[in-house]
Amino acid sequence: MTDSLRCYRCRESSPRSAGARCACGEALWFDVDADDFDPGGHADRSGIGRYLDLLPVDDLRGLASAAGGTPLIRTDRLDDFAGCRTWVKDEGEHPTGSFKDRGSAVGVADALARGCSAVGTVSHGNMAMSVAAHAAAVDLDCAVLVPADIPSERLAIIDQYGPEILRIDGDYGRLYEESLRVGNDLGIEFLNSDVPLRVAGQKTTTLELVDAFRPSAPDAVVMPISSGGHASGAWKALRDLRDCGALPSTPKLCFVQAAACDPVATAFRNGSETVSPATGGETIAYSIANADPPSGTRALAAARATDGAVVSVDDDEIRDAKARLARDAGLCVETASATTLAGTRRLVAEGVLAPDDRVALVATGSGFKESTVTGGERATAVPLADLDATLAARFGYWGDES
Repeated sequence: MTDSLRCYRCRESSPRSAGARCACGEALWFDVDADDFDPGGHADRSGIGRYLDLLPVDDLRGLASAAGGTPLIRTDRLDDFAGCRTWVKDEGEHPTGSFKDRGSAVGVADALARGCSAVGTVSHGNMAMSVAAHAAAVDLDCAVLVPADIPSERLAIIDQYGPEILRIDGDYGRLYEESLRVGNDLGIEFLNSDVPLRVAGQKTTTLELVDAFRPSAPDAVVMPISSGGHASGAWKALRDLRDCGALPSTPKLCFVQAAACDPVATAFRNGSETVSPATGGETIAYSIANADPPSGTRALAAARATDGAVVSVDDDEIRDAKARLARDAGLCVETASATTLAGTRRLVAEGVLAPDDRVALVATGSGFKESTVTGGERATAVPLADLDATLAARFGYWGDES
């Protein structure tokens, strides 16, 4: 286990109290001493517990013990459509139906070990649901900050786990940084999209993929990209395995965005070194329509460092891929996940991937979430300017405690 953080870009080390950002402005991740890690050394553990030696926690309790261990499926009937040999990593098999359970498992376990009384997140989808569920399983209070105009059906899915839901009336884009600031003052561990704890958990997706392909490795891993946190985790996994001599070969990391909102793909196409905010449009892949991804530049660096790529696909391509995944592989995935198949097809057409490549597509979430669950009436509408006072009143101002 480690408590130190490091910046991938300037390589400066920081204590975990530094938060989520390096002084240079880039995102931090946990530094890991991987010298003694043995990929086959913990076969008796399940899920992400197999990788505790590479994680910043010592124990996993409650729902966390069920995170990870998702199936990798050989999907030969998708090969002709994709243009290469395909496998699908089905992250919909997690307790709350998405890869977010990996980051929530580590984040909540860490909060519990450090004696935090509450966790939180800024999300109106999979991450909100995941953090709330993992907190409920270990009796931690949970604050979920959602936009004021959140659809009622999504609110109901989150509400079933009993978190404190605050509908924020104001600039929702500011909430990522505002919540980290307020959480630090109040003692609430906000597990936002690319904070170090979440990235640490999410790197286990790729650790499992590489293990599944041993003694070789996949030629490429293709996943959707939103904040850049999961993509960063994939890169960190490869770096950790390389450092401990357990990486057979380096897969290309290829990321896919929806064409209506593709700041990382735009930066890749333009040869830019950094990702600039975009003016996002409407897309059916709404959960990855992040116009200003906090770890976008780190994801861009990951693609380039592994000879990968970042591409974007339009809604018609996504619909076609979603239907193919269902009809030809029996997989019901969310629209964001379907971008991986559409993106792989494009990557082959552009020559980034070859027809004989073995390509792992990460299906990040289940499509079985358009639910009939009712509820959500407890959500409180809060002006952004009143966030500090509202959270302090609901959770207690622990920042003043000695």
